[in-house]
Amino acid sequence: MNGTRPVGASEHRDQARRRASLFLIHLLTASGAALALLATLSASQGNWRACFIWLGIALVVDALDGPIARKYDVGTHLPRWDGSALDFVIDYTTYVFVPAIILASGCGLGTFSGILAAGVVAVTGALYFADTRMKEPDNSFRGFPAAWNLAVFVIFAMRPEPWMTLLVTALLAVATFLPINFVHPVRVTKWRTLTLVMMVVWMLAATILLIGGFGDNFFAETVLLVASFYLLCVAGVQQLLARL
Repeated sequence: MNGTRPVGASEHRDQARRRASLFLIHLLTASGAALALLATLSASQGNWRACFIWLGIALVVDALDGPIARKYDVGTHLPRWDGSALDFVIDYTTYVFVPAIILASGCGLGTFSGILAAGVVAVTGALYFADTRMKEPDNSFRGFPAAWNLAVFVIFAMRPEPWMTLLVTALLAVATFLPINFVHPVRVTKWRTLTLVMMVVWMLAATILLIGGFGDNFFAETVLLVASFYLLCVAGVQQLLARL
C-alpha cells in the first residue's frame, strides 16, 4: 500500500464534468471562427453593416474569453488544447484577414490598390502575430498590434479619399515593426481609467454609426476620430514621457 486513495467513480464523473465545463471556454474562443465566417459572408454580399456587427461581437468574445480562461486555469486542466494558439488563429482571422477583405472591397479603393492594401495588411498582420517581442513589460504592445478591425472600421466610417486610405494603411503597416508602444485598453495599468473611458466612448460612437447605417453624423464621426487618436497614441506618449 502506498497510501494513495483510489479515485472513485463519482470523482471520475466530477472530473469529467469539470473538464467538459472548462472546454466550453475553448468553444467560446472558437466561436470567433464562426463569427469571422459570418462577417466574410456578409462582406461577400456587400452587407457592410452586418459584417461589422459580426466583427464587433467577435471583439466582445475576445475581450471575455481570456480573463475567464485565466480565472479557471484552463491551460492546466485541459493541457491537450493550447488556448493561446487557438486565440491567435481566431484573432488573426477577425483582427486582420476579414478587415483586409473589407479594405479591398468596401473602402473605395480601386481593384489593384484595394488588393495591394489588403495584401499588405494580411502579410504584416501575419508577421506581427509571429513576433515574440510583441508584448512589453507593462503589457502594452510593441508596434501597431494588427488591430485592423478597428482601423478599417474608422476608415470605412470616415470615407477618406483613396490616397488617404492608402497612406494610413502604409503608416500603420510600417508601425507594426517600429519600437513604438500601443496600448492594451485593459491590461495596461497606467492611465487605465481614462483609457477604458475612451474605449467605451469609441464603442458608443461606433454603435451610433452602425445603427444609423453609416449616414452623415458629424458628431459621432468626430468622437470616433478623437477616441481613435487617443487609443492610437496614448502608449507612445507614455513611452516618450518615461524617457524624458
